[in-house]
This record gives sequence, C-alpha cells and structure tokens, in this order.
Amino acid sequence: MLKIILVAVGVILVTIGLVKLVDKFIPAKFKPVLNILLWVLIAFLGYQTYMSIYEPIQFNKEKNKRYLKVIESLKDIRDSQLAYKQVTGKFARDFDGLIKFIDTAEFTITQRRDSSVIDEVLTKRYGVDTFKDIVITDTLGYVSVKDSLFKKSDRYKNMMNVPVGEPGAKFKMESGVIEQNKIFIPVFEASVKKNVILFDQNKDLLVQENQVISVDGVNGDALKVGSLEEVNTTGNWPKTYGANE
Repeated sequence: MLKIILVAVGVILVTIGLVKLVDKFIPAKFKPVLNILLWVLIAFLGYQTYMSIYEPIQFNKEKNKRYLKVIESLKDIRDSQLAYKQVTGKFARDFDGLIKFIDTAEFTITQRRDSSVIDEVLTKRYGVDTFKDIVITDTLGYVSVKDSLFKKSDRYKNMMNVPVGEPGAKFKMESGVIEQNKIFIPVFEASVKKNVILFDQNKDLLVQENQVISVDGVNGDALKVGSLEEVNTTGNWPKTYGANE
C-alpha cells in the first residue's frame, strides 16, 4: 500500500510540474483547456491516494467488527461441544445432534471424599484388620446443560448460522478421533472462511487478509476453533479479539 501511495504522490507532483510547464511554454490559446485537464488529473490522483489510505482503515474496522461476532458464535460451539464430550465421551458430529443434546442433557453434580475400608486380602494374610484408602464419589444432583451454558438464552438453536457476512452461510463442523500414543482421542473443528465473513468487502484487501501471518491477526483463510489434526480446542484468533481457550 505504501508503494501505491508514493507512486500516486509522485504522479501528482509530476502533474503539478506539467501545469507550470504548460503555463510557461504552451501558447496562451491552449492553456485553459490543458490546465483544466491537468487539474482534473491532479484531483483524480489525489482522490485515489486518499482512498488507498481510507479503504484499508475502513476494511479493518469492518473486519474486526465482524470477526468479534463470529468468534462469539465459535465460542458457543466450543462450549457446547466440550459439554457434549463431558457427558458422552465424544464430540457431536453435526449441529442437529448438538442442539438436541443441549435441549435434553444434564450435568451430574458429584462430590469426591476420602474414606477407608478393610482390605480383605491383607487382613486375611496378616490376621489383623488392615485398611486401605479409597475415594468415594457421591452424586449430589443434576443440572441442565442448557441452563448451565446459556441460562435463559436460546441462541444455541442458531449456532450453526454465521452471524455476519454472506447471507445464509453456515459454519462447517466436523468431529472424529486421532491416535496419540496408541490412544484414540476425540477431536472436533468448527470453521468459516474469511471469504464468507467479508464477502462484500474490497477484493484486493480480502486477498491480503487471507494471506495474513501475524501474531496480531487471524492467520490463514478461515476463523476456526478446534482441530481435526491435533488435540486442540482453542481458537485461531489472537487474544486481542478475546480469550481463545
């Protein structure tokens, strides 16, 4: 962008120089028309220079506003998936199953306490009462997953919808398992392409955004949470957009 600005400023300066040359060397009868054309050119280049600065600023403001809304939805999806895994031991395959789970499932409230009981094997071996320590888990009650995560809100019923950008767009969500140290571990990923979020923005700036590699930006061409390739339930956005864990 800086290169474009410098080129435009250079062209403007050259054009102003031409105006002065026209005033000095061109016959008087041609000066009015040429001067008008040159000043129009200067105005046009000045406008283009202004837009080359203004458009990226506006693009970034709109981008950040939309990203924040998308990230809030991705957080809802992650929280719902983690609750699903806590209760079922795996992640939901699709939004229909995830929403049904939130509507009907309950968390079990438990309490762990230490105790001791007679160790029958050692008591028999030594002829005296021998005790061993154990942990007892008591069930205290149940709480609705819906109330725990969303209280009185029903926004989870629309969590599959991308809240901004291209009308009717949906988040892509997948789940599976990966093997790690001979253990199969459930994983999930939910994502949406930047092209969907910013579909109506400047195309050149959108191409640049898809190529971002920065600690302060969202790297890659999508916003996402989780991963199908590693055990990871974090989001790929920087903490300037809020906690990603």
